[in-house]
Amino acid sequence: MRDDDADAFVSELKHWRDVRGLSQTAKAQAMGYHRTYLSKIENGQEQVTRDFAARAEEVLKAGGALARAFRETSSRRRSDAVPRPPVVLEHDDETGSLVVEHDHAKLYFDGTNYRTTQRRQLFNGGQEPIAGYLIRISVDRFPGSPELSNQLYREDPLTWEELDLRAVHGDSEPMTWRVKHDRDAFKELWLLFENAEGRFPLYPGESAVIEYSYTVAASKWGPWFQRAVRLPTHRLSVELDFPTDLDPAVWGTETTMTAAALPLRTAIRRSAGGDRSVYSWSTSEPPLHARYRLEWKFRARPDSPEGEQMPALTPSQAMREIGIVQDDDPLLRRLARPFDLPAEAEDARRVVAQLRSTMDRVAAAHTFSKGMGLAAPQIGIDRAVAIVRPPDGAETLTLINPVVVEESTSTDERYEGCLSFFDVRGCVPRPLVLNVEHQDVDGALHITCFERGMARLVAHEIDHLAGQLYTDKMRPGVEPIPVDEYRGTGQTWRY
Repeated sequence: MRDDDADAFVSELKHWRDVRGLSQTAKAQAMGYHRTYLSKIENGQEQVTRDFAARAEEVLKAGGALARAFRETSSRRRSDAVPRPPVVLEHDDETGSLVVEHDHAKLYFDGTNYRTTQRRQLFNGGQEPIAGYLIRISVDRFPGSPELSNQLYREDPLTWEELDLRAVHGDSEPMTWRVKHDRDAFKELWLLFENAEGRFPLYPGESAVIEYSYTVAASKWGPWFQRAVRLPTHRLSVELDFPTDLDPAVWGTETTMTAAALPLRTAIRRSAGGDRSVYSWSTSEPPLHARYRLEWKFRARPDSPEGEQMPALTPSQAMREIGIVQDDDPLLRRLARPFDLPAEAEDARRVVAQLRSTMDRVAAAHTFSKGMGLAAPQIGIDRAVAIVRPPDGAETLTLINPVVVEESTSTDERYEGCLSFFDVRGCVPRPLVLNVEHQDVDGALHITCFERGMARLVAHEIDHLAGQLYTDKMRPGVEPIPVDEYRGTGQTWRY
């Protein structure tokens, strides 16, 4: 199989793994494969199978991009009569012989374009000279809607001209590069320790600083910036530099081999000066394969007069951009798979962490005076777990494998909203008392009694795990109303 044939699928696979914030280990676990096999796929040592491609598409929710890339790969493979061996360069950035003493990245937004500058202080701890350093450029304009992103980049792909990539060694020595993968939304290339005037390899025991920068228009850059730890790293730092008049809000999550999408362990610091706001974050000795994702939103339009607010997304569009699966996804109509506990305790912890991280993003975008809930299918995970945050600010409740064992005959009827179709509200009858059997991660069974508002919140989330929406529970002939006609926003339920 030719290198460029494999590129079509492998580059898309790496791109979507980056977008979803997964290490090779986490991705392999989610797909049900061994990490070694996935590593060989990404390095071109194993041929991609149809089953692998289908499973990758399902797990990464790539909006058809992986399936399409596999078809391209298969078509080219059939037409290629003389395979060529892959090109092997002097250094692979995941071998571990290279150490990053300091990785500093800065993202600057001028209201139209993003310019990122990444500076790395490297140390060669191996026994051979290093002549190339592998970098990746990966973008996703709509992280909650892969179909939209794929369509955008098919119609208007990233080009080398607009990226305006520049790289230097030390303070001023230009570096050339060699392209490895070139896809619509993903580029991978070797920065070479050479230029037209000479070579300057990094020898064993030596240190060097490299810096590279590139530009992406705001129309192609999603509201996230991710740093992946692919080499042993002593210090990692990030700066986001935004115009103050955009009224930015910034948050972040951390993904490691043992946990997914937890809040950053250290706070993001904000400093404002003049017309710029800079958000800084750093960590020391990050674990290998960890991924740190900073996200943001602008609450004022870049080209508007000061104080004028940007046109709001519809509530459903806002939820989709956060990553909430919308009601046109068949996943919401499936029965969620229960956890086998305690054998799958680690999987359960990982999904709960993802739910909590997503709930934090949702809570930052909307006020929930009646409390809120989120089920795993709503973030694209087909497992039987949901979390519920009470309206009084009490501790978030986790329900694993929940089953209603008893409910009261007395009911009431109240309006509910659902993050998966948040443009409307529907009046739904629910029991006033609910007894629910559920498990903790160790497999122990519990029965909890919920009343009134909490009973309604819990019932709503358990419905999601059964593949049901609240519209299925509304009385015949009753239809949801547009959210702008609903008069209960900002009020708690009264009993």
